[in-house]
Formats: sequence, C-alpha cells, structure tokens
Amino acid sequence: MQLKRASILLSLVAGLNAEALAQGCAASGTATIYPVSKMVDQQDNYHGVQVADPYRWLEDANSVETGAWVAAQNKLTQSYLAQIPRRDAIRARLTKLWNYERFSVPFKEGGRYFYSRNDGLQNQAALYTLTALDAEPRLLLDPNTLAVDGTVALAGTAVSPDGKYLAYGTAASGSDWNQWRVRDIASGQDLADKLEWVKFSGASWTKDSRGFFYSRYDAPQQATRLADINYFQKLYFHKVGTEQERDVLVYDRADQKEWGFSGQVSDDGAYLIVTASQGTARQNRVFFQDLSKKESKVAGLLEGFDAAYEFIDNDGPVLLFRTDNKASRGRIVAIDTRQPGVDNWQEIVPEAAQTLVSANVINGQLLVNYLSDAHSQVKLFDLGGKLLREIALPGIGSVAGFGGKRGDTETFYSYTSFTTPSTIYRHDMIKGESSVYRQPVVDVDPDAFETRQQFFTSGDGTRVPMFIVSKKGLKFDGTNPTYLYGYGGFDISLTPGFSVANLAWLEMGGVYVMANLRGGGEYGEAWHQGGTKLQKQNVFDDFIGAAEWLIANKVTSPAKLAIGGGSNGGLLVGAVMTQRPELFAAAIPQVGVLDMLRFHKFTIGWAWTSDYGSSENADEFKALIKYSPLHNLKPGTCYPATLITTADHDDRVVPAHSFKFAAAAQAAQGGSKPVLIRIDVKAGHGAGKPTAKQIDEVADRWGFLTRALNMAPVASPASQSASQAAKVTAQ
Repeated sequence: MQLKRASILLSLVAGLNAEALAQGCAASGTATIYPVSKMVDQQDNYHGVQVADPYRWLEDANSVETGAWVAAQNKLTQSYLAQIPRRDAIRARLTKLWNYERFSVPFKEGGRYFYSRNDGLQNQAALYTLTALDAEPRLLLDPNTLAVDGTVALAGTAVSPDGKYLAYGTAASGSDWNQWRVRDIASGQDLADKLEWVKFSGASWTKDSRGFFYSRYDAPQQATRLADINYFQKLYFHKVGTEQERDVLVYDRADQKEWGFSGQVSDDGAYLIVTASQGTARQNRVFFQDLSKKESKVAGLLEGFDAAYEFIDNDGPVLLFRTDNKASRGRIVAIDTRQPGVDNWQEIVPEAAQTLVSANVINGQLLVNYLSDAHSQVKLFDLGGKLLREIALPGIGSVAGFGGKRGDTETFYSYTSFTTPSTIYRHDMIKGESSVYRQPVVDVDPDAFETRQQFFTSGDGTRVPMFIVSKKGLKFDGTNPTYLYGYGGFDISLTPGFSVANLAWLEMGGVYVMANLRGGGEYGEAWHQGGTKLQKQNVFDDFIGAAEWLIANKVTSPAKLAIGGGSNGGLLVGAVMTQRPELFAAAIPQVGVLDMLRFHKFTIGWAWTSDYGSSENADEFKALIKYSPLHNLKPGTCYPATLITTADHDDRVVPAHSFKFAAAAQAAQGGSKPVLIRIDVKAGHGAGKPTAKQIDEVADRWGFLTRALNMAPVASPASQSASQAAKVTAQ
C-alpha cells in the first residue's frame, strides 16, 4: 500500500513538473527591465569551498550606492503596482474592514484595570485605565501623539503594585531598540526617568513599587545601531526618580556574550527570578535572588541548560515551573529552592497528549492553556494537580490572556478564529462561567465562510495539519486562487486567528491556507527539533507537501497557487520557491532570512544558530548551503512572480537579506514573471507598524496577486453585521 501510494505521488509530481515546464519560461509576456545591480568579485572560503557573494556591497545600508539602488527598485515596484486596476479598490475595502473597534485583554494592578483600544483606523492603540469594570475609562497614554505619522509604537507596559506608576517602552519606526519612561498614573504626566538602549526586555516592579528590573545593552555606535551585532545583555534595577547612570547592575556574565537576561518578581515580592537564555534556544537557565534578605545575591537554581523552564508562581520557597524536561509536550513541576536537585522535584501536572503552552495560578487554582492539534484547550487543576474542569471555548480557535494573581477571583481572556475577531471574555473563577466583556463588530458576515482542518502526509511520512479557509460552498475544481502561508521555526505555533487582510482575500474569492509545519511548537519540543539545523529541510518538505495536497485535491493548481511568509517564514518561501519553482505562480517572502551563510553577523542574528546552525561549523554549512535561498537561485530558471518585502529600519532581519536576494533573483529570472522588491520607509520588522502602513502593504500584496494569479474581478460585498463564528469541521 505504501509503495503504491509513493508511486502515485511520484507520478503526480512528475506530471506537475512536466505541466509547469511546458508553460514555464516559454510563457508570453514582456520581461521586466530592472535597475542595474553591479556585481563585485567577492569570494568567501567556507571549509575549503569558495562561495561568491557578488552583491556584498548591498549590506552597507548607509552607502550612497545602496541608497540609489533602493530608490530605483522602489520606483520600479511602485510603477508596476500602480498599473494594477484593482489595487485601489482593494485598499478601499481593506480600509472599511479595518475600521472596527479593537480591545486588548484587560489586566488589573493596584486596584485599577488597564486595557488598550483602537477605535478603528488609529495608527496605534491607546492605553486606558478604569477603577471598575462599569466605570468610565480614562485615556492614560496615546502613542499616536508621539509621532504625526504613527511610527512610534508602545513596546511594553508594567504597572507598579500600588497602582501609582506606569513604566512603558516605545519603539520608533519599527526598530527593536526601545526607550522606557515612567508615567504618574494619577496626573498622566511623565517623570524625568528615561532609559535608553533597551532591547528584548520588559519591566518587573518590586513589591514596594520603589523601582523595577529591566535588561539592556551597552550603547551602540549611532551610525550603525541598526546593523551592529548585539552581545552582552545585562540585568539592571532602576529606582524611580533617578537617572539611568545610577541604575544598579543586578546580573551579567562577562564570560558569556550570548546570554540574555530577564528578571521577574514573584507576586508575593519575595523572589527575583532571573532567566538566562542563549539566543533563541528553548533551553534556559534559572537563577534567583531572595529579595526579603537585604544582602542576598543572585544564586543558581537550574543551570544545566537542559530544558525550557518558565516560572509560574511560588508558595514560599517552593517555585512552580512549566518545563519540557523529560516531557516534550510540557509538564508542571514544583522545585524547592532549599533542595533544588531533580530527585526532589514534585510533578504537579504530568505531560499530556496536548502541548502545554502556559499556566498561571488564579484563585488558588492552576489555569493551564494547551494546544490540541494547533487550537486552544483550557483546563483547570487544583494546586495538587487534580483536574477540576475544562473551560468551554466558543469553537476551534485560539485564546490568550488568563492573567491575574493567586488571590484573584476573576480573569480575562480573548478568543479568536479565522473569521471571528478577537472577543474579550471575563471568567468568574468562583462560578466557573465566562461572559463577553467586549465584542467587536466587523463589516462582514462570518457565516459566509468556513474553516476545515486537513491533515496531509509529508515526504517522510509525517502527518502534518493545515487549516483551509474559504467562502462557504466554494467548489474545489483546481481554479481557486490560493494563498498558502507558513512559518515553521523557533518553537512558534501557528493557530487560528482573525485577520482583516485575510478576510479581504477570502472576499476576493481566494482560499487561505495555514500549514502547521515542523520547526514550530504545535506538538511540543520534538516537533520543534524536527525542523532545526540538519533537519531544517523537513520544514520545506512539509510546505511542499501541503502545496502538493492542495493541487492533487483540486483546491487549486500551480497557476493559481501563491505562497507567503515573514521572517523565518520568508526563509521558508525563499527556500521552497528555489527548490520547486514550478509548483507556484507567485511568492511573497516578507522580511526574510535569505542569506543563510551570513545571517549571524548582524544585530541579533547570531541568536538564531540554535535553530539554523552556523556556516562556521562544517557539517552545518553543508546543510545551509543546500537550501540558503540566496545561494540556490539558478540563472535561466523560470521563477514565480515574486514580491519581496522589507523595511529600512528592520534591525531584526536586516534588509540586506532582501536586497541581495532581489538583485540575485532579478538576474537569475529566466521567464517574464516580475521579481520586485518593496522597501518600506520608517518601518521595521513588523511590530508596531502603523495601521495606514499595514493597509498599504496588504493592498500591494493582494493587488500583486490579482495579476500574478490572473484573478477575475468579483462584486464588492455588501456590508454585513457580525454574527456567530463560521462552522469548523475537522477531517
């Protein structure tokens, strides 16, 4: 049976290849004339292998030559996009859809509630506070007033336990560099406190509200701050009302340049939990400081770097952790700081068939959030680990929130699905009941669409899930324009979520597909590790398997199939379009990691070696060179129509990745399909991007695909009021 199935699959793929090649580079059309991208004689030696890097000069984002190249490429791209008849109509519809009220999950601190709200088309959500759930909310912080164009975003908040102060971080133009300030909540005025060069950090207050812990780096060179490598993060304590120069260094490691630190104060104020991470590796170390003792120093607790440990809560000196130690899908253990040896651990909640995502102690009970086949499931246990009940959810979707403290009797959470906007619920821990607190109304009827979960078999026999979303009753006859999205990395799980952008695509007659690839966290650490380093090809094979299933089952066809993904998902798109270009009509790699031999030489790129490996290691170099998108473009190949996107302030995945890939892909393209690059200005990797910029980017993306997939116009949908969530079936 397996041999027969394999034979059928091989025949199918061979047929697809033949069909694609027959219509591929011989396709009619006028070839695009691209700006000149000069080539330099740059050769690098990797373990005896000479590798050319002719576009190395594009790594210098500050050079006049690179600036001229960027301007020329943007001019070409905007000229092309401006000629697409439907782009303006798409933007208008997106603007209407986006114009709905959105709320964050409320949290309570110091006798007050806090939440953020966007009235619809605000570039940034504003932060509000109120003294009771039925009280009139008061505007506390509006980031839209910090920049006329909305390019300054709120990057983090922390309220002092007494409810007197708000510590908040802001990010300008999408950069990962944050500046933190302190605001007096009663007056709404900022204090003089200003903390610079904060990156990848929150803030955690001491119980007495005297100050907070945060992490930062040494000041970089101003001119190269968006590209310089980030090493030696340090944990500090900032006392309110003092200058940053007087902040107390709490913990650092001069012998470990790659270690990063975060500090979390336990709810009872007795302990500082210091988590030490190394890059993006799931494994971490844990240290602690007894804050009740004045001369107490930071001491080691979990130093093996053998698993992931996430602090949940404490009962005196006994600390609760979520961990994947001896449990790939997670468990909860209690560790006594006085006897921390593994033989003394107490297992509270054992590993389950579902993946344990997070946990919190509320009302003296353990509230645990799981993933079951990539959708949320929430269970309640007593502190001894006995299952009390499951919290009923509205459907197959995703939840977030469930914050609070041990003594709280209420908590809040959000629920969303592909066609249900994020609805906020209040859960009464005493009654065990959930009630709607805030429910958005969107200009669409979600009952017009349906979602199904489909499992397919990847190349090595692994069973992989994907979600398929479309108009209800859409006929699968191979003619549907389809957007296949994926990520597959860094233990990040893709779960159902509402997106105005995707809703517009569905209205246009498109099918949206999200694949849950290896490398993610949907099925625990083993699933994650199965898509890392020497096994990274599994991620690409899973994505290819999803595409082949969609084609074989006539959801779409190669002429109607587009792929997209961002960051690590941009790598996914770049790798797959170079490995199997005949499968796809269009590809959109967004802010992608595309040069797999040099990614570790910029900003925080070195931290990704836990997932990717490094070209500095011979065996990992051999794996990287085989799939690195930049290094696998072959001249004369007919590549899909490609829209590469990046931004000038992206200091997570520096734009040089996209610049070099665009230059090389334009030179290699053997057909008439365009290879364009869209370079946003005053924008970064994606977080905090203003609403206006998001709408423009999505309008360009869908507009590009209307031409690339030869989509027929559809009638504009009539306004609808939101109703119940779309039906979901599992197959």
